[in-house]
Amino acid sequence: MIKTVLDYLEASASKYPGKTAVTDIRGSYTYSELLKHTREVGSYLAGQKLPVNSPVVVIMDKCKEALASFWGVNYAGGIYAPFDCHAPAARLGLIMEFLKPAYVITDREHFDKASEIAPSERILVFEDICDTEIDEATLSEIVAERIDTDPAYIICTSGSTGIPKGVVISHRAVIDFTEEASEEMEFTSKESFANQAPFYFDASVPDLYCTIRNGATLHIIPSDWFTFPIKVLDYIAEHKINAIYWVPSALVVTANLRALREVDVTCLKKIMFCGEVMPVKQLNQWRKYIPDAKYVNYYGPSETTYASTYYVIDREFSVDEALPIGRAAKNTGVLILNDENKACAPGEVGELCIRGSGVGLGYYNNPAKTAEAFVQNPLSPFYRDIMYRTGDLVSENERGEIEYVGRKDFQIKHMGYRIELGEIENAAAGEDGVDRVCCVYKDSKIMMYYQGRIKKEALEAAVASKVPEYMVPSVFVKLGAMPMNANGKIDRVFLNSSEAPKE
Repeated sequence: MIKTVLDYLEASASKYPGKTAVTDIRGSYTYSELLKHTREVGSYLAGQKLPVNSPVVVIMDKCKEALASFWGVNYAGGIYAPFDCHAPAARLGLIMEFLKPAYVITDREHFDKASEIAPSERILVFEDICDTEIDEATLSEIVAERIDTDPAYIICTSGSTGIPKGVVISHRAVIDFTEEASEEMEFTSKESFANQAPFYFDASVPDLYCTIRNGATLHIIPSDWFTFPIKVLDYIAEHKINAIYWVPSALVVTANLRALREVDVTCLKKIMFCGEVMPVKQLNQWRKYIPDAKYVNYYGPSETTYASTYYVIDREFSVDEALPIGRAAKNTGVLILNDENKACAPGEVGELCIRGSGVGLGYYNNPAKTAEAFVQNPLSPFYRDIMYRTGDLVSENERGEIEYVGRKDFQIKHMGYRIELGEIENAAAGEDGVDRVCCVYKDSKIMMYYQGRIKKEALEAAVASKVPEYMVPSVFVKLGAMPMNANGKIDRVFLNSSEAPKE
């Protein structure tokens, strides 16, 4: 029985010890090397008496050392929490407050960044601990006591109150997704994945776990390369990459810049995407140049372990059609509920709710938010049956496929990231010279409307210092007065309309 994700790593290291497990621009690890460094990190943390199921933050760019750190934390009985090492220290500090991690693992390159958010005695430098003598007996004892519902990782997402939330995902949830994906996509040890998503974003989960589960190879492509799609495609062609899990925005940029015309990447056989709506126009460009690949549209929030539904693209779509998000993955239940918490009829729009082993354990150190989102299934009130309310509006079409309609609230998907507009508003609202502020998402842009004396340049700089780059609005519009509706609230409907000011 597979109890933890470490079982995947140990099995592949035993079967393929000399095979390349992961490679980045600085070098590579074979499976035996990856296991060795992972267990060295685990031994060091175990020697420090890391409390069971306590978080350990990892601050690095995506690299092979980060993977050794993640699973080293798991070996020591902890929960790894990847951080965006380029995010403002103020935002990372907010996350540190509710995580209260036992340690922060970083590398020499990012030591200064780690020092901005954690005291020096809690910072561990990978280069200094990766040669720790492996304590086989202690690690074996810790791993033997783990159970599959113990937490594996924490992914921090945007929060509507301005405070990010930490989604806790169990080993069992990761294992169930990985088994389902590997079966559906027929992954083998011949798979070669090209990673696109940063490790602090859950879109990277299939890259990591489908690799080690199948004894495959993971190529970590630097994030800044995706500004130059031809460079990425050249790499894919040179290394004969055959599988990718990318966010749609990366696929869209590649198609829009006509890179597919320039480079032959028909080596790609499995093209999977998740995180936001994939436009059919650009998908059709990919299908034109790589017609023999299998294309899969996944759907799922971080709270349900990357993907809960999927649709294997099996027909042609016109540019004005939307791709279905498909059907429930195995061991996953999906409910479409109306405002009265009753099941919707086919064709009726309702909120998508998800149940099953892929549902997360809640938000770390945030019982109130957990209670709001992870709730009792109203269709089975006689025993404990927890489901996650996604806030996504969907309907079931005549084929029995689920189609995405939109959001119930002001949460958006932008550049593959799930973002609460309220967090951006809160970043601006506290600034001197800001009287009122409202963010809307229009024409694929985050727009900030504000009222006050502050200058646009100053407000933009202030917001950029508090939120990640992908959350900084593209447009800042200063208003003499904020429009209000009949209820005395900011008129978001007007600001979302074509009549609202654009500059």
